Formats: sequence, structure tokens, C-alpha cells
Amino acid sequence: MKQLKAIIMEIVSKILSGDRRAVARLMSLVEDNQPNYTSALAELYPHTGEAHIIGITGPPGSGKSTLVDKLTLEFRKRGKTVGIIAVDPTSPFTGGALLGDRVRMSDIALDKGVFIRSMGTRGHLGGLSTKTNDLIKILDAFGKDIILVETVGTGQSEVEIVKTAHTTLIVEVPGLGDDIQTIKAGIFEIGDIFVVNKSDREGADNTFRELETMLDMNKSEGWKIPIVKTVATSGKGIIPLVDIIESHLQYMHETGKFQELKKQKIKDEFMGIVTDNINSYIRNRSSEDDIDALVEKIINYELDPYTAAERIMNSLKNTSN
Repeated sequence: MKQLKAIIMEIVSKILSGDRRAVARLMSLVEDNQPNYTSALAELYPHTGEAHIIGITGPPGSGKSTLVDKLTLEFRKRGKTVGIIAVDPTSPFTGGALLGDRVRMSDIALDKGVFIRSMGTRGHLGGLSTKTNDLIKILDAFGKDIILVETVGTGQSEVEIVKTAHTTLIVEVPGLGDDIQTIKAGIFEIGDIFVVNKSDREGADNTFRELETMLDMNKSEGWKIPIVKTVATSGKGIIPLVDIIESHLQYMHETGKFQELKKQKIKDEFMGIVTDNINSYIRNRSSEDDIDALVEKIINYELDPYTAAERIMNSLKNTSN
């Protein structure tokens, strides 16, 4: 145990001194759910809180990876270091990320001021991996000024990004015909900036006008949600988009909304950790046979799920007393 703790502390020390390999190693420990990785995150926690976390979401085929690539290049020109977490669908065979779109980030892959990590959703349906927040903390402690989180792009489940990012970009493209789906997904409640990518395509003006009309119908006080046209492949519109991203961060600080969001994010994360710990506690102290027996009774209407859950909790209370 002492040896493991020493290894963890060594990894933490190396991360804080700028060692990229240590960052990758800890990320692997986190994703593999290895013992004691949380002690490393606990040590890193006081060194977090400085990064601007930007979520980028939208339907598959909207060019999110290319957009991330060009945004990173512009942030680097402005002297910012960048961390990228690209959440991919999980391979059904290996459990790892399917790295299809990462090849589109070749322009920044060798930049030492950029750290790219692909991770699989591992069956999580919200467009984000359950370990995403942990990886964000590692990059934050590593000293990255900007952390870009690109989600899977699975439509209606993408609203989860708002719990992670300070600024959320919704990427749309002309011709996909999914504007109505976007409304159903509640996207207008989470987007801080809308991007019409591939705006050199036919129908881009129509997509822009439709978004404009829909945003007018969903007016809210404070930040007026902008719509930016881009052609990520050529870099068109990237500079004004980064200007607006930086303006949004400034707005969040000036209005006190940044602190409000930070408090809510910490509360959500804290309660999530508590819930995970409770679930682990129950699994470790309740046999699979006992749980299966209760499930069978619920299926046969011999027992309701509320009473069954109460029995489990009572048995755990008795065990701990």
C-alpha cells in the first residue's frame, strides 16, 4: 500500500512539474478505474480551477473535430495552452475509443502546448464519459489555459455537456434537417454560442435564419446568444468565433455567473461521487443472489421496487451497526 501511495505521489509531482507522460499515465489509471487513483485527483484538486472549459457538441458529421483543430490553432496563436478531450463512441470489441476523427487534428498533434486525449463513452448515453470530469481536472492541474471537450454527437442526449463546460458551443450544419430534433433535445437551453459550420454549403443562410428565429422565440435575459458562420476546413470564421468565446468568459466573470456555475458544478460532481460510493458500497455488501432474488420478486409483483430498496438499505444499516 505504501509503495502504491508513493507511486501516486510521484505521478502527481511529475504532472505539476509539466511531465506529459505522467498526465497520460494518470488518465489511463482513471479510465481503467484502478485503485487509489482518486488520491491523486485529491492531491491535484488545489491546483485546479483556472482553465476555461469549452464544450463542443452537435450532430455527427457537423465537423466538430475539424472545428476543434482550428480553434486550438487560434488559441495557440493567442498564447494559450490547450487540452483536448475528445469523447468517442466505445468499441464494442475492445471497450476503447474509436479514434476515427482524431486524424483530423494532425495540425496540432505535435504541438507541445497541446495535449489531446481520446476516451470512450463506455456505454454512457449522455455524450460524455463518466470519467470526463476527472480528466478535465488533470489537464487543469497540468496548467492548460483552455480545455476543449468534444462530445460524441448523438443528438438528444447531448444536454449533459452543460454540467461540465463554462461555455457550450452547439455546432449545426446545413442540410442535415435536424433543427426540429435540436429543439426537442433542449439544445437551446444549453447553448451559449451557435456555430453554423460548413457555411459554404447550399442552405447555410436558411439554417442561420432558422436558428435566429428559434433563438428569438427563446429569449432570455443577459447573454444574447450569437450565431457564427464558419468553414472549419479553411479556417473561415474561426477568429470571430474565438473572440466571442473569450467575450462569453468575460461576461460570465463580470456578472458573477462564473462563480454560480462553478458552485453548481461542484455540487453536482460531489453528489455524483457520493452516489457512486453508495452504489459501490451496496454492491460490495449485497450478494448478487440476494439482489437477483429481490428482482425476481419485483418481476412477479410479489414486491414493489420501493420496498425492495428499503430492505437493501435496512440490511446495510444493520450490517454497519
